[in-house]
Amino acid sequence: MRLCVIPARGGSKRIPGKNIKKFLDKPVIAYSIEAAIISGCFDKVIVSTDNEEITNLAKEYGAEVPFIRPKELSDDFTTTNEVIKHAIEWFEKQGQQPTEVCCIYATAPFVQAYAINKANKQMRKEHADYCFTATSFAFPIQRAIKITKDNRIDMFQPEHFGSRSQDLEKAFHDAGQFYWGRAEAFKQQKPIFSKYSTIYTLPRFLVQDIDTIEDWVTAELMYKFLQSEQILP
Repeated sequence: MRLCVIPARGGSKRIPGKNIKKFLDKPVIAYSIEAAIISGCFDKVIVSTDNEEITNLAKEYGAEVPFIRPKELSDDFTTTNEVIKHAIEWFEKQGQQPTEVCCIYATAPFVQAYAINKANKQMRKEHADYCFTATSFAFPIQRAIKITKDNRIDMFQPEHFGSRSQDLEKAFHDAGQFYWGRAEAFKQQKPIFSKYSTIYTLPRFLVQDIDTIEDWVTAELMYKFLQSEQILP
């Protein structure tokens, strides 16, 4: 069984009600649910939540909510891997055996069905345990600077002060959209940022973290522009 798990707990401090807050014309979680369903990759698309309002909205947009997530897995310290492991083991107890699992974040409105599909194929082709979305840094991380305690500047890697940007190795960061993985890898809690993974690379214009209200406004503006250019539906 190929399973999609969308983690969406009720408690959000920086953006209250973040997982069901309206993003343009619909709750942000709806984008993740719809992309998962349209991808055709899954036998089941579920939302793992501890919240009744999220449960009702998830069902309205076509996801299943087969269980209520336990309180001990719904606090600020619970990891995504723990949530996925719980979902896998819940299905196993029902006599259903997930083989491949994709965790899609609830606040990932830029996620696209074709990317979910292609990343699954890439994971299989490369015999990886995981495949997740990533994008390149716009600026060489080797030339990053920091502000010191006395409000001065220092380089993280001063040896690269004189290095040309084109001579430095390209670096990537997690795009925060989805994480494909083999069920056994999730159960064993194998680290995702490791040799067990391959990345599905996204262009930078399809990536936006949403952690603050400013991030939210930026994402909506980006989405509207990409719609006007017919890049997003």
